[in-house]
Amino acid sequence: MKTILSACVASLLLPLTAFTQSSHQPPVETIFVHGDILTGAHLKKSDSSVTPGRVTALAIAGGRIVAVGSDDQVLKLKGESTKVIDLNGAFAMPGFNDAHTHIAGAGQQHLTVDLTGSKSLAEMLDRIKAYAADPAVAANPASWIKGGGWDHTLWPGKVLPTKTDLDAVTGKHPAVLERVDGHILVANSAALEAAGITAATKAPTGAAIDHDATGEPTGILREDAAMELVDRKIPPPSSDVRRRALQYSIDEALAHGVTSVQDLSEYEDFLVLESMERQHALKLRVSEWMAFDTPVEVLKQRRAAHDANDPLLHLGMLKGFMDGSLGSRTAAMEDPYADDTGNTGLLRYSDQAKLNAMATARAAAGFQLGFHAIGDRANEVALDAFQAAEQVAVLPGQRPAPVDPDAAIVAHVDAAPGASQLRYRIEHAQVVEAEDFDRFAKLGVIASMQPSHLLTDMNWAGARLGPDRVALSYTWKSFLDHGVTLAFGTDYPVESIGPFRGLYAAVTRMNEAGTQTYQPQEKVTIEEALYAYTQGSAFAEFREGEKGRLEPGYLADLVVLDRDVTKVSPQELLGTKVLRTVVGGETVFGGK
Repeated sequence: MKTILSACVASLLLPLTAFTQSSHQPPVETIFVHGDILTGAHLKKSDSSVTPGRVTALAIAGGRIVAVGSDDQVLKLKGESTKVIDLNGAFAMPGFNDAHTHIAGAGQQHLTVDLTGSKSLAEMLDRIKAYAADPAVAANPASWIKGGGWDHTLWPGKVLPTKTDLDAVTGKHPAVLERVDGHILVANSAALEAAGITAATKAPTGAAIDHDATGEPTGILREDAAMELVDRKIPPPSSDVRRRALQYSIDEALAHGVTSVQDLSEYEDFLVLESMERQHALKLRVSEWMAFDTPVEVLKQRRAAHDANDPLLHLGMLKGFMDGSLGSRTAAMEDPYADDTGNTGLLRYSDQAKLNAMATARAAAGFQLGFHAIGDRANEVALDAFQAAEQVAVLPGQRPAPVDPDAAIVAHVDAAPGASQLRYRIEHAQVVEAEDFDRFAKLGVIASMQPSHLLTDMNWAGARLGPDRVALSYTWKSFLDHGVTLAFGTDYPVESIGPFRGLYAAVTRMNEAGTQTYQPQEKVTIEEALYAYTQGSAFAEFREGEKGRLEPGYLADLVVLDRDVTKVSPQELLGTKVLRTVVGGETVFGGK
């Protein structure tokens, strides 16, 4: 490992001459003073003798930070029109960068039947019945009822819902309700009929259709290829509905201190975000992913249609799915589930050679690849595809070299000679084989993980995995120990977009009641967790030179909290409140 460098702000108190305005620098618009501001310098090395950077003031011009330091130093930059905001001693830090979201789906779920938190099948059905009884819905009996967020693992008996359950409350409406993880849906009889799904319907590759003892479909469809049989019959949402859904999720993110998201929604949603940006109505930074299966020429056309250097909105990596989820028992495992011994999950790509060829073609075109992989088998398939794609020469300059001098960001690249500049990612990486940690490191693969998943999954993950595999699940510390970069997020709306549950999970691996702990040897420090939620996430989207720190030249994205999350007890993390969220120097939530 290289020695940590901080050439840009050795002490974070720059000479005043560095603050002098010139004809090329816009006037200082805003100065924050009397704060306890964590800049992010030296954050990852929690055991370092260098104290993470703290200042009391910062100045903003043109949407970027132009100075950090003491109140007296920074106030010397105050001009006639400069707004001075007194933080009154409050703790501030870089805005959170959620490395994995689905903001369109989250908003649309809110606009339809939101089943999040249903404590029983009866409660789920009551919510659906109430929605169907709404006069606007009841007036159009042919309209589809959609929604999601249910989780049968929270219910007594943990039994999946069926079409018969839905038929009792949906009337003549065709209805489809997704499980919280998005890897299972339950459809009623009208929806199955619309899709032509009968006892004779064969499940597509990498998917499953559940049947009852008589051979009839139960209404449960597993994984995209099966769910698509119904989804393709549902009229797509209008642009207005898409915008309302996106605005809901954007407001949620900003209220929780999230200033950037890396997102998988539909391309049509990206077009709505473009429209919002043109109207100066987009206040959240979005790196939008594209579907890995999309033809390469279409991907190139879409990439060329929007400025890749746009700091507010751009198209990012290609997202592919290797498997499903543990909660749905569709994650692809090397060996059968401990609690379902005839099942090894569902592997989306049964032909490794075809997957390798697709990955190679897209890597050769300069696209970053990110694969959803939860089971150990799925992670192995993803790594094999990345290794195949590594045979493609990456042309110099295709992607920017790391500009951040902090060796904590570039160490794993330096430790893996020849590793791709494309920064391959595995999303979730929940269960891996012991030998694959080194493969992650050698290939420079980023582990994009969601700590808050553990708060839900620990109730049943041990039963799914058995005593041996459980020690190799949700392994945040092991990834760090092998020099792998972590990028944290939430998988919103699978979990709340609030980052504080994730921080709590990362540092405790304990349920919120404090009564159950899951593999505590995989805990990380609060500094490591904050790093993964800010600088690690920025690195994962090639933005480490402008996001994740509060230093001169970086985007002025910060969050002001009601407590110093680096000093409070883990339990207190859960009660953290956001006082102000700032994006590009503009207060977009809270404040006075």
